Amino acid sequence: MAASVRRCAAAWLVPAAGLLALLAGPGALGKRSDVKTLTDETWRELLQGEWMIEFYAPWCPACQNLQPEWEKFAEWGEDLEINIAKVDVTEQPGLSGRFVITALPTIYHCKDGEFRRYQGQRTKNDFINFISDQEWKSVEPVSSWFGPCSVLMSSMSALFQLSMWIRNCHNYFTENVGMPVWGSYAIFALATLFSGLILGLIMVFLADCLCPSKRHRPQQHHYQKKLAPESARLLKKLDEEQEADEEDLSDDEAEDKELTDRNSSTNAVRQRPVNLAAATDKS
Repeated sequence: MAASVRRCAAAWLVPAAGLLALLAGPGALGKRSDVKTLTDETWRELLQGEWMIEFYAPWCPACQNLQPEWEKFAEWGEDLEINIAKVDVTEQPGLSGRFVITALPTIYHCKDGEFRRYQGQRTKNDFINFISDQEWKSVEPVSSWFGPCSVLMSSMSALFQLSMWIRNCHNYFTENVGMPVWGSYAIFALATLFSGLILGLIMVFLADCLCPSKRHRPQQHHYQKKLAPESARLLKKLDEEQEADEEDLSDDEAEDKELTDRNSSTNAVRQRPVNLAAATDKS
């Protein structure tokens, strides 16, 4: 009898406790966090307004120690007119590459699309002073070349996302399919070779289209026909000038040859009397 009474009481207490929790509101089940969670799809919200963003990983001890201070700081977000956000780099590798996260935790301040890296103490009061006293103005902003909106960082984000996709595929092959590790590596090696071959062929095709070889270049017949009369006149003029130069040169050569012949004949006439006189002396 007593056991049945206890079972009936327990059966009534559980629904009653759930009803009281619902009537008390969400505060009884736990306070809602004021920290916003950013993803690869929503990160562009940072480009409007003022933000403080924490990049963390659940397994990081320093990140775990920072969480209570970050939650307390987020409670002041409305008073400071600032948005407090966080990014789990294990779930959002694209943002990890876009912001070049090399240490954890990493904190960024962003105002109207201008990013600065926070290097101060990691306590609630330090965060509040950094915003209220506008200490962020003394920090040099990130260069536009390395900003998260740049082409370089977008490419880095795509590379990080690709690496995460490859890791997930590897885990799927080895854990779900039961494939050996070397088999998964062989698949990725073949995929890399095939993709490299395809990219190489595409690059050769583009290079041949942009810079064709001489034997494959189309002849510009129309352009040659258009310039044919002018080029013919120029060639004719050049030929005439060349013939005139040759005639002048031949005349000059003839005159020089005639003068040479005259001089040689004069010398021969002069040498004859000298030779006769020498023969007379000998006799």
